[in-house]
Amino acid sequence: MELYQGPLDTKKIFSRWLDEQLTSNYGAYIPFVGIIRAEDGIEALSFDIYEPILQKWFDEWQARAIQRGAIVKMAHSIGDVPVHTSSYASAVFSPKRRVALELIEEFVEDFKANAPIWKYDVKNGKRIYAEDRSTPMDGAGLLA
Repeated sequence: MELYQGPLDTKKIFSRWLDEQLTSNYGAYIPFVGIIRAEDGIEALSFDIYEPILQKWFDEWQARAIQRGAIVKMAHSIGDVPVHTSSYASAVFSPKRRVALELIEEFVEDFKANAPIWKYDVKNGKRIYAEDRSTPMDGAGLLA
């Protein structure tokens, strides 16, 4: 798992991941890139991450992938990411194409639903919590 300030340089990240795995004998490499869309008047999205919980989530996914003979990679942005740039990249390396295709879909969907990342819209230079597009985390809430 890799975290970066601002937008991701996906070409550099994917190239490095591929270079790191060239001799691993994986037959499939499936990348995924999330791009910030220009919608609802936003200039950017902004992200806060609680790294220990995200690392735990990622480590659990890595263990699942390893059980299937694969590995997962992930990079995410912290802070502001302008529209038309990337805030999220992931990839699966696997000996078999079918395993990689299944894992990338499961991984990306679970990331969207469960990763501990807080998203804000940036409009007119101000961060506005994107509550309508956020998923509550189990056990999260205010202490009484």
